[in-house]
Amino acid sequence: MPGRNRFDRPVVPAAIAAALLASGCSSTPMADRFLGVVTPYRIDIVQGNVVTAERAALVKPGMTREQVRDILGSPMLTDVFHANRWDYVFTIVRQGTEPQRRTVVAHFDGDVLKRLDAPTLPSEREFVASISRTQPSGKTPRLELSDDERAALPRPAAPAPAAQAEP
Repeated sequence: MPGRNRFDRPVVPAAIAAALLASGCSSTPMADRFLGVVTPYRIDIVQGNVVTAERAALVKPGMTREQVRDILGSPMLTDVFHANRWDYVFTIVRQGTEPQRRTVVAHFDGDVLKRLDAPTLPSEREFVASISRTQPSGKTPRLELSDDERAALPRPAAPAPAAQAEP
């Protein structure tokens, strides 16, 4: 066939092989990294209410729904078929760390809290440390002087007498 080019046949299989090789690159674990070093920016995804150990300790059986809502906030999930159950679900997904998920369940008997099912919750300080991007220095700065330090301070100078104003 005089109209055919001798390079037509190898081009099609080569194109298919190149497409297969390129698609295989996206399924590797390091597909989201460029040369294994540069990673694309991924936003932090935070959903739900943060329930800390301090907040959960404030909730006691016998409280009303309104009191529980005032302390823990509005529940993330309320089920039509289980009206006596409120689910507080908190999730955070951050680049470079394992996703965190905590679920706290409030069970009611009518309008009164029967029990609060909560896993081991972090304190507020532990939670802030787990999401903080800066490393804590380890030492908390003092914000007040002791009585001895106050006594060692120099006394302020007496105010100058006010000048007599002439009429």
